[in-house]
Amino acid sequence: MIPGSDAMSDIDAPSYLIVIERADDGGYGAWAPDLPGCVALGDSLEECEHEMREAIAFHLEGLREQGEPVPPPTAIAAVMLTTPAA
Repeated sequence: MIPGSDAMSDIDAPSYLIVIERADDGGYGAWAPDLPGCVALGDSLEECEHEMREAIAFHLEGLREQGEPVPPPTAIAAVMLTTPAA
């Protein structure tokens, strides 16, 4: 972020939960429960997360430009559950 810009600071920026899933082809796909339609893909976890950060920024910018409300984050945690083998 550029000092003095009108962009939100990291402290003021909302934090959106993302879900990353492994794809059949070995890559990864991500989506944000609070931002319907906001998705990203990557060949690695790191690339997928990076692409999702950019997708969220682009999505929020588009909402603002169109005068649409920016949904507040509601999802606050994710848990990976391991179940016993059947």
